Amino acid sequence: MIYYLVDFLDRLDVPGTGMFQYISFRSGLAVITSLFFSLLIGKRIIQYLQRMQIGEDVRNLGLEGQMQKKGTPTMGGIIILLSIIIPVILFGNLKNIYVIVMLVTTVWLGIVGFTDDYIKVFLKDKKGLSGKLKILGQVMLGLFVGLTMYLSPDIVVREKVAKSQVAESIEIVEGEVTTPQQRYSLTPNQKTTKTTIPFFKNNEFDYEYLIPFKGEWSQKLAWVVFVLIVIFIVTAVSNGANLTDGLDGLSTGVSAVIGTTLGVFAYLSGNVIYADYLNIMYIPHTGELVVFMSAFIGAAIGFLWYNSYPAQVFMGDTGSLAIGGILAVFAILIRKELLIPILCGIFFVETLSVMIQVSYFKRTKRKYGEGRRVFLMAPLHHHYQKKGYPESKIVIRFWIVAIMLAVFSVVTLKIR
Repeated sequence: MIYYLVDFLDRLDVPGTGMFQYISFRSGLAVITSLFFSLLIGKRIIQYLQRMQIGEDVRNLGLEGQMQKKGTPTMGGIIILLSIIIPVILFGNLKNIYVIVMLVTTVWLGIVGFTDDYIKVFLKDKKGLSGKLKILGQVMLGLFVGLTMYLSPDIVVREKVAKSQVAESIEIVEGEVTTPQQRYSLTPNQKTTKTTIPFFKNNEFDYEYLIPFKGEWSQKLAWVVFVLIVIFIVTAVSNGANLTDGLDGLSTGVSAVIGTTLGVFAYLSGNVIYADYLNIMYIPHTGELVVFMSAFIGAAIGFLWYNSYPAQVFMGDTGSLAIGGILAVFAILIRKELLIPILCGIFFVETLSVMIQVSYFKRTKRKYGEGRRVFLMAPLHHHYQKKGYPESKIVIRFWIVAIMLAVFSVVTLKIR
């Protein structure tokens, strides 16, 4: 809203209002506003949750310090969601299709997670929202994102052409240096199923390659494949973040690291000069996503103030499902979804540990009559708790791994 007010004042030549045209300036305002807003309302929301006795019902799993968490306020994800949405509304361009998709993602998965928490806390049903309904909500979001990317004329990419082609097309004098803007200006906006793939020379992969035949139908079927992959990624990452939310500050800190990296990718992909220099896909208008991700980072850090060990509040499914969905959809919009196994490696390994544990237990139970386990307990962070590691040490080490994975993900832009 402030964005449009300042834009109006800028047309009247009011001094200083031109700064709002810079994404970096609005992103700075978004992260500061989000951080202070989460700190400001966080304490009040925690006090309200305590008065309403909205506390965590902890099962005794034999983990050190676990029962001390019983009664700690949950559903604190509301703090994160409000701290994201309000700064984005204030400083973001709400006509930008990418911002619209991210706001829908935040609200939709926030509602799904809130419903799950509400059933657990207020209706005293420990199972919460049924797994099928939770998956359905994630699938519907994935379908919405995939179809929006297919149908919206504003979601496009633009490929550059060689310098020789620029010279031939606009009669540039031989030897004159051509600009990135000139190389991209000769190609129209394209609807494409191309995405970024690490370690390959051209750094791009087209989902159409998965179709065994060529022609008009291959391109349409490629979009079907793309939408199905979007649904899978949104569901997987959202649940991965949910599984990771088992120790104080673990999911929050890891998400802040991942979000920062995705924000860098969005800025590079939406800037024609940096996209040209790094030889990566240029995606017009994605720079506006930096404002959204700045608000996300501020919200995560602000929430971490209360969620760090020993936690004063838990985010619950209200926060964890939304956080995972936000990161997944953001990566998909900037065509970096194939980097998720690396960038979101913590989520990936946590999910994988549960899958291995469950499948091995079932297999050995059928074979030997009793179930056996690979890990002392799953998800993986509980395995280290069982081994006697202090909770704070596990969390900090997972953060360090997340930072290493984030750095490696950025480096993949040049490793080909």
